[in-house]
Amino acid sequence: MGNCMNTSTRVDNALNSHHPAYPSKVTSKTSLSSVPSNLTKCSSPSTLTIPSYGERSESLPTPQTEGEILLSANLKAFSFNDLRNATRNFRPDSLLGEGGFGYVYKGWINEQTLAPSKPGSGMVVAVKKLKPEGFQGHREWLTEVNYLGRLHHPNLVKLIGYCSDGDDRLLVYEFMSKGSLENHLFRRGPQPLSWAIRIKVAIGAARGLSFLHDAECQVIYRDVKASNILLDSEYNAKLSDFGLAKAGPTGDKTHVSTQVMGTHGYAAPEYIATGRLTAKADVYSFGVVLLELLSGRRALDKSKVGIEQNLVDWVRPYLNDKRKLYRIMDTKLEGQYPKKGAHALANIASQCIQNEAKIRPRMSEVLASLEQLQDPKFGVLPPQIEKSKVSNTNTVMKSPVRSHPSPHWSSAGGSPLPPHRRSAQIH
Repeated sequence: MGNCMNTSTRVDNALNSHHPAYPSKVTSKTSLSSVPSNLTKCSSPSTLTIPSYGERSESLPTPQTEGEILLSANLKAFSFNDLRNATRNFRPDSLLGEGGFGYVYKGWINEQTLAPSKPGSGMVVAVKKLKPEGFQGHREWLTEVNYLGRLHHPNLVKLIGYCSDGDDRLLVYEFMSKGSLENHLFRRGPQPLSWAIRIKVAIGAARGLSFLHDAECQVIYRDVKASNILLDSEYNAKLSDFGLAKAGPTGDKTHVSTQVMGTHGYAAPEYIATGRLTAKADVYSFGVVLLELLSGRRALDKSKVGIEQNLVDWVRPYLNDKRKLYRIMDTKLEGQYPKKGAHALANIASQCIQNEAKIRPRMSEVLASLEQLQDPKFGVLPPQIEKSKVSNTNTVMKSPVRSHPSPHWSSAGGSPLPPHRRSAQIH
């Protein structure tokens, strides 16, 4: 994958050098099991070269300490007072969301100087404030700075800057006005996502993951889920929350051995069982997101009965059966989706969630298959931003399931945090 030091090693070294009292391994609510960490280095730690999506590459020195990571990240270093002013002293009415990391607030900064500005003027940003609870949050904060300070792609959320002021740790992101995919799929609001927008979101997220996996120094995202896919005003999807990202295997290594972390319902079975991490674990998680787009159901839903609680287990028998696929389709679509396109998307998802990692496609192959769904032969219409229904019955077919009134969904608040902590995996 190229000559670069394992980024997780850099973060661990930085944390241990600045915080000698912290243990080298931690267990928190983000952990899915207790597989030990085995950190490795690439052949030469001299440079980090990461090609961006536009055939542009960036070569940066590989930092060793926290200070070097912050200096090399090419990000704005905000003071705590700057961000307090930008968010109106972190007022409750500026709060966008809360997650395992902490709280996310809406703020305003000057687009040129990046200084705090008055509400309603300048550029809107999302400010993520770390809960002052210790090592694990700081580790994820530093990992985000390390990756998003270097990785630049249209389908990765843009990190504008950070704050490391005393015990305060904050991150400043571009504001994503449509919020998370999770909000649109599972929460009440004006209208459900149309089929065309769902395909657009899937393609955008796949582009982001493919970029990470195909970088010279491969990055495994490790936390693919609907709450980490943010949408801008045009429903362009961007991956957020890189706190669990991990450098992929290098040289003749086939995997990275690490403590198992992620989100219950999305994590790949072989990763949970062995702690051996590969990019195919991201492919599995992405397949679960495709199932959520198809069905409108959560990866795990304890309100359901029996097998329906686990989305993957419930949908497997239907994915490759054209006559029965309608049984798992999102009723909020009210039948407004192309039958051929739905079958094709179900087939892609089925390949992604194969239990055996070697059988799963690479993300670049998944992306190519998703982009083919934009071909007119699959009946995909241009995204209807303002309309949830289309009237062209020649290309959009109704499913045999009876249409039900669509519940109302809330528009998202632009938070780069999931609304809940990553949950522990039963093992």
